[in-house]
Amino acid sequence: MFQSFEVSSSPEQGPPRLAAIRALMAQRGVDVFLVPRADAHQGEYVAPRDARLEWLTGFSGSAGFCAVLSDVAGVFIDGRYRVQVRAQVADDFTPVHWPETQLADWLPAQRPNGGKLAYDPWLHTVSEIAGLREKLSGFELVSIDNLVDAIWADQPAAPSAPFTAHALEHAGEAHDAKRARLSAALKETAAVLTLPDSIAWLLNIRGMDIARNPVPQAFAILHQSGRVDLFAGAGKTAGIADHLGPDVTVHDFDDFIPTLGGLQGKVLIDSRTCPDIVATTLKEAGCDVVQGQDPCILPKACKNATEIAGAQAAHARDAVAMVQFLSWLDTEAPKGGLTEIDVVKALEGFRTQTNALRDISFDTICGSGPNGAIVHYRVSEKTNRPVQNDELLLVDSGGQYIDGTTDITRTIAIGTPTDEQRACYTRVLQGMIAVSRIRFPQGVGGQHLDALARAPLWMAGMDYDHGTGHGVGSYLSVHEGPQGISRRSEVALKAGMILSNEPGYYREGAFGIRIENLIVTVDAPALSGADDRAMLSFETLTYVPFDRRLIDVDLLTNAERDWIDRYHSDTFALLAPRLDTQTQDWLTIACAPL
Repeated sequence: MFQSFEVSSSPEQGPPRLAAIRALMAQRGVDVFLVPRADAHQGEYVAPRDARLEWLTGFSGSAGFCAVLSDVAGVFIDGRYRVQVRAQVADDFTPVHWPETQLADWLPAQRPNGGKLAYDPWLHTVSEIAGLREKLSGFELVSIDNLVDAIWADQPAAPSAPFTAHALEHAGEAHDAKRARLSAALKETAAVLTLPDSIAWLLNIRGMDIARNPVPQAFAILHQSGRVDLFAGAGKTAGIADHLGPDVTVHDFDDFIPTLGGLQGKVLIDSRTCPDIVATTLKEAGCDVVQGQDPCILPKACKNATEIAGAQAAHARDAVAMVQFLSWLDTEAPKGGLTEIDVVKALEGFRTQTNALRDISFDTICGSGPNGAIVHYRVSEKTNRPVQNDELLLVDSGGQYIDGTTDITRTIAIGTPTDEQRACYTRVLQGMIAVSRIRFPQGVGGQHLDALARAPLWMAGMDYDHGTGHGVGSYLSVHEGPQGISRRSEVALKAGMILSNEPGYYREGAFGIRIENLIVTVDAPALSGADDRAMLSFETLTYVPFDRRLIDVDLLTNAERDWIDRYHSDTFALLAPRLDTQTQDWLTIACAPL
């Protein structure tokens, strides 16, 4: 899955707001102000109140930032957003290719004599600010109140939805056991937790503070005794007091900084996700600040047996909806008259019919023809395009169920695909199969596996500008760290980690192709004649047929062909008993051997 986008249409974004923030910068004696796409919890998704980068610039991507100067405003975006940023921001903003160009390289070129660089200490991590201080020695870094908030007159209110308990039958481990397990391994007197999904996992709670992701916005302090101080908005925990129990003390958000100031001894923070203000407060209180990994990160990523069983159930349920949708699409699309919005509404309708859908897991990406080449496309009334014959349709979607989170992409041929489209699709599919089939030693990270997915494309002189896979939560964030499959994923994969497997290929102005299954890391089965080295492999969670019309069988090896036939056979066996006769007939054809 990839964060989708729509073209901004607000006449107020861009020049007027940029002028207002520059005027305020001049009043405050600030030469540079940073506006990140972040909130105080450093999650990928933000509530409307925290969408400062989008409010200022119009850019709605899930990563990036703006550096505002008196004469230039650079919008730093990575390879996923090169097309999107051009569609969304005014000419007053300058797109900067990032991370190829770092702020520490770009800024001195704009202001050779340095100056005062201001930032909101809630919105930048400890490691980020430390890196800027080291690399921007010619600039004075100062923390200030957020300047965007000062000019955003109708800024939305903070989320206020109550938290809920996540039942033991779905969590698989009581929160008192989790707290005891993590605190026993804690070498420090306390650990500060700032990531909502970490707190949600630790305390077996969920929330509705971020659209599509059932996370509670909160801060927490885990003490060596196993006791937890939880900081949340007023009244948000009222309904879960019995669930939290006596060892979890609830405080108002405003008490977080004063409580940090009262801590003593060694305190653990994760410098990659912890707001800079937390470290500053702890140091001023005389604490010995220890930088390490959030203690919830790895335990949360390694799903227990209950969570894996829940994921399997959720994916089977979701696959029924997907197959009903694909059968419907094959009937309706050739008639003409469908648009991208029609497709999105239909798919969500099939998921709703499961009577188990809590929410979709992200805004559905549905790109017809050239729109499919925009990796982060989200249809709007302005961009809505007909689903036309002899084009490809890319649909990336997912559901949030109480027992699991799903994420699936299928690319469908509407009409007759070209030989070029079939060749590109098959190479993408070959890459997905390579990752699905691999066995690898313990200690291997996603960066070692990423090339497997790209190799068939590389051999044809092609590639894609996004990672191959991301971690996925258990009725939590559809994007979950620390695991991943990409050139930057150094974290060793472990049994229980759920990941996406989604290579793609995009021809700007023509078509886009992406195929995505979710997979879970497992201990690899024994092989005759192998040594005693511990190995891992992947089991597939997603069972929805690939579009056989797009597969060029002549490009496949015998092993790849056998894998597809076995996958389709397993798909039919799993889903056919759950389908009506008409959809069963469609599935029989879709899963026929190559």
